[in-house]
Amino acid sequence: MKSAWLLFSLFVPVVVFAKSSYVTVNGYDVEYEMTGNGKHTVFLEAGGSAGLSDWNPIFESLTKKTRVIRYSRIGNGGSEQVMKNYSSEEYAEEARLVLEALNIKTPVVYVAHSYGAYIARRFAATYPEWVSGLMLIEPASEHDVDIMRRIDLAKAEKEIAQVKLDDMTNGMSNQYLDFWSKRPLPDYPEIPNIPVTVIASIKKYENPPLLFFTDEAREMWGELHTEWANAFPKGKAVLTNKSYHFPQNDEPDMVVREIIELLDKIKH
Repeated sequence: MKSAWLLFSLFVPVVVFAKSSYVTVNGYDVEYEMTGNGKHTVFLEAGGSAGLSDWNPIFESLTKKTRVIRYSRIGNGGSEQVMKNYSSEEYAEEARLVLEALNIKTPVVYVAHSYGAYIARRFAATYPEWVSGLMLIEPASEHDVDIMRRIDLAKAEKEIAQVKLDDMTNGMSNQYLDFWSKRPLPDYPEIPNIPVTVIASIKKYENPPLLFFTDEAREMWGELHTEWANAFPKGKAVLTNKSYHFPQNDEPDMVVREIIELLDKIKH
């Protein structure tokens, strides 16, 4: 069974933008684009094995509103290709090094998708002084496996084991080994009381490929992220039934609108 999470990373639309620039981080060339103007800087973190093209559907619209940076993590997109088992802690540190290399002096509004959202949470918890706002889009969570186990423990263990095998065979980062294995569950209380928005899909699947995509799991997924977002004084959960794992592709206007609303909540 090929992991549905791995499959998600393959369906990225191809749109041509201006040629990327590069900075050097830890001795590797990192692809990035930075454009637009405004008092805020939006920093875009792609999901899974995706590169900066993951943000094509919303990038141009955002750059008309504020300054935007998008990049490809080392090993992804047009960045230097390396084979290394990364942790979210290492990815978060490299995101900080990218911002330093680009001479960013003020906190960023961190917008991240899927596994990238897990990195963003780690980043915000580790470097709170670097973040003024946080948006997680269909965020990967250490609670994914708990949802599956609550529905059917035996079946869940089989599916989880297969996803991990797929990740080791096809991926370079062992993403699921990274965050699924963390215990106790790190909900990151170190993240400061900044404006936070979570966009999560509760759209039902006709043929769920895993327990995680069953109707029951979709409801639990929405509840999980609503509770997490609402724990912040300026938190907001957006549950959509109009898109699956890529709201930025299927509902780009909605995602841009929510980002602009998030920017409006930030004081500086």
